[in-house]
Amino acid sequence: MSIRFVARRVSNCITNTSLLHHVRDLISQNHCFCTRYIHSNPNLIANSRCLTPLLSRNQISQKPLHVRLATSSAVEVRMDKDGVRFCIGKQLNGLSESEKKQKRIRMSKKAKLNELRFYRLKAKKKMRSPNPETRILYRLGKAKRKEEWLIEKLRKYDVRKAAAEVYDPESLTEEEKFYLKRTGEKKKHYVPVGRRGVFGGVVLNMHLHWKNHETVKVVCKPCRPGQIQEYADELTRLSRGIVIDIKPNNVIIFYRGKNYVQPEIMSPLDTLSKAKALEKYKYEQSLEHTSEFIEKLENELKEYYKHKARFNKEKESSPTE
Repeated sequence: MSIRFVARRVSNCITNTSLLHHVRDLISQNHCFCTRYIHSNPNLIANSRCLTPLLSRNQISQKPLHVRLATSSAVEVRMDKDGVRFCIGKQLNGLSESEKKQKRIRMSKKAKLNELRFYRLKAKKKMRSPNPETRILYRLGKAKRKEEWLIEKLRKYDVRKAAAEVYDPESLTEEEKFYLKRTGEKKKHYVPVGRRGVFGGVVLNMHLHWKNHETVKVVCKPCRPGQIQEYADELTRLSRGIVIDIKPNNVIIFYRGKNYVQPEIMSPLDTLSKAKALEKYKYEQSLEHTSEFIEKLENELKEYYKHKARFNKEKESSPTE
């Protein structure tokens, strides 16, 4: 069926002259012209035809700009009891408007502020509740959510340890250890290990000291009980030094070794930078305090339940008036 035949059929049904001119313009501009005849029953479509453009790309490019940039239109014919109705300018994708997905409505700034205000009032109501159980449970839930968030943050700073290279550890006699221990104690140079812990800069400083000295002191402050041994093992793995002595004031003396060769990369790749080490320390401190606070709230909740059970027991045992 040609476009002229379709235009003749539509023009015979259309009585309005302006509507007829619009349909003819659409056909002459070679748009994707669609006709749909819909019965009075909305669920029943009697007939539908769709004709694609018959011109090639070169012919379309020769058209004027307003014709080439025009969108495909459609003519919808509805058969009602009163007569025939036409709808021009809508694209027919085969789906009704009710079936299309509704666009997500963006909340205004005022609506967001009202929502935040609602949640704040709700939280304030729980904090000022006369029931102590409600207050403790609210604070406990908030602390546990913060603990989960901190654990997720700390996972970003986990660095995979590189495969340990095989090397022969040097054996030292007791006399050599005593001599190196006295030498390390007398010298004033040292490498600090602060709140950031062991990171790439600490190992770099150790190698820089080993350029001119056989031994180096590593001062760990602040340091928790038992953490000094963890620092010693980690620095031994990263620097390949030998631990000579661990002092009670959290000082470790390292020996570089007889066959020491300065590595090309003095800061190991499987360590954190100075900035990231500080961020990790802050999250660890916050997690430690949050865990202590959760433990305290759980103890308070247990005490409240014990007191409540004791009060109910005394109330049941007391004689009724």
